[in-house]
Amino acid sequence: MKILTQYIKKSFFITFLSIFLPLFFIASIVFLIKLATYTAIIQLSLWEMITLFLFMVPELFFYTLPISFFVAATLTLFKLSNDNEIVVIFSLGIEPKTILKVFLFPAALLSATLIFNFYMIYPHIKILSKNFLSYKKSEAKFNLSASEFGHKFGNWLLYINKENKDKSYSDVVLFNKSETKDEIFVKAKKAFVINDSGVLKLKLISGEGYNYSKDKFTQVNFETMFINDTMDNQQRVYQTPLEYWLSKENRKMLITNSILSFFPLLTLFLIASIGIVHVRHQKGKVYLYLFLSVLLYYGLALGFQEIVGAYSVPIILISWFITTYFIYKRTIVAKF
Repeated sequence: MKILTQYIKKSFFITFLSIFLPLFFIASIVFLIKLATYTAIIQLSLWEMITLFLFMVPELFFYTLPISFFVAATLTLFKLSNDNEIVVIFSLGIEPKTILKVFLFPAALLSATLIFNFYMIYPHIKILSKNFLSYKKSEAKFNLSASEFGHKFGNWLLYINKENKDKSYSDVVLFNKSETKDEIFVKAKKAFVINDSGVLKLKLISGEGYNYSKDKFTQVNFETMFINDTMDNQQRVYQTPLEYWLSKENRKMLITNSILSFFPLLTLFLIASIGIVHVRHQKGKVYLYLFLSVLLYYGLALGFQEIVGAYSVPIILISWFITTYFIYKRTIVAKF
């Protein structure tokens, strides 16, 4: 039995790598394309792109590992069937449940890893990723430069005529049209940008301000003026996993991910039902059954919770276990 177990595990490991690596690579390309869209808003260096990608790795593992395990385990048994090795195994008096025990520990370990991944690691990584993007977006607002097109500074339109070596600006003009229909026009000989704990301040030196409407006109001369722009750079404080998942915006994902985490463990009977075939009497539409199984399980996890909410977790898990066990009894135990 020990030799048989090692043989099956070795075959499974090789098949698993041949499926997981391409699947992970394809998923990584998709996520990298998503990351590339951020460069239209913020400027990212190569290392920052790598950092953002690393933030997404736990999520990539969560969606690629269970599918890779299910497909690899099924194809491992299917290969044994095609090579007639499965017939020899059963002829020696080895029961199907003995073969399933080979995959039981990896399936349980993978399900436990997925639960820990999404429940403990995912919230922390998600907060870090959002804070990082928020910081980069706020940092992008400091990239003011002399331009004929000007800049947006809060509710102000900002025009800079000249950028100096000491990081100051000369001949600055600002325009604002308030909700009261008063128009404000400010010009200054010199300006500095100051970051004060997340508040972007524009310090104007030696200038004039004009406030005018249909009814009045006001002029103000100043030596120093500050114009503040409170940036949307609110860093999220990391919550405990329980607080994160019980929030209203994350509750649906908690339900869905809880169901998906048990996919490797709950598909053991289905792995045997699809993978173990008698090649002389069965065509073994293994790839079609694999596709339909993944589509059905993930479809139920994503869609059923919209109908019954949190009750979908026990309903789907119990009904899937009973259904697959019944299929296993009818297709495998009854024949082998």
